[in-house]
Amino acid sequence: MAAPTAVRALTRPRRLVPGDRVAVVAPSGAIDPERLRAGCELLRSWGLEPVVGPHVLGTHPRLRHFSGTDDERAADFQQAWLDPSIAAVLCARGGFGAQRMADLVDWDALRECPPKLLIGFSDISILHEQVAQRLGLVSLYGPVGAGVSFIEDRATAEHLRRTLFTPESVLTLTGPEAGPLIPGRAAGTTVGGCAAVLASDLGAPSARTSYAGGILLLEDVNEAPYRIDRILTQLIRSGALDGIRGVALGSWLDCGDPSRIRDVLLERLGPLGVPVLWELGFGHCPSTLTVPLGVPAVLDADAGTLTLDLPALA
Repeated sequence: MAAPTAVRALTRPRRLVPGDRVAVVAPSGAIDPERLRAGCELLRSWGLEPVVGPHVLGTHPRLRHFSGTDDERAADFQQAWLDPSIAAVLCARGGFGAQRMADLVDWDALRECPPKLLIGFSDISILHEQVAQRLGLVSLYGPVGAGVSFIEDRATAEHLRRTLFTPESVLTLTGPEAGPLIPGRAAGTTVGGCAAVLASDLGAPSARTSYAGGILLLEDVNEAPYRIDRILTQLIRSGALDGIRGVALGSWLDCGDPSRIRDVLLERLGPLGVPVLWELGFGHCPSTLTVPLGVPAVLDADAGTLTLDLPALA
């Protein structure tokens, strides 16, 4: 398929209601059974019915960091999406492996389904991109079903719950440390995710070639400042960042000295000439926001806010 040349607003899946069935799948890393149990209990407390995929607690026969083989992980994801009784697909965790299974999914078959919601972050960035480009759907860059922040941090879970059930109540996103790295205000459509994952996807047959027109969300974990520099340099050299409207930065957990990270981000992103918001409060952090991808929004770096033009879900 030809990759689109610019970011566009996407179709919004419907909001959830009590009684909805939510598939829990594991497209990437191996899952902790106790965390999975706790995450499913939290979903049930919201009135949702979690449906755990057959291979979620599986393991790859050789590569034990994967939750099953590539074919098994792809099959769980595809079966969940094709099931008409499922309203949303929640990834149990990120980690590693979504790139290996993404092209094993029959996206043409998934395109025939009514709009469905994808939730997850980190390695799930690859699936967010596929859902946006191949299915044309808004998705949620938010906590994973067996993640520590989802299970243990009340604010993380509550923000996801409100986004799912009453999305009009969470139109303005901000965080306690949010503020201008580069001042200014810009309008565009939200796009992005985990920086290293997005950079590693460049050149793949189905990868996006341009984020033009987008408010680009970037965050990462366990990447030293020199590696963040390399990741951003690759995104810039590829031309993918030409024409972006602004950047909203999330967490850089365990990436080293925050002042060095700020210096790298300022050095690399400053020449783009767009506003950049520092630490909006999403991604790999103990308490994280749920951020919709594919929704028109206004970034105000000076105010430390990202304001959606409309609710994430219809």
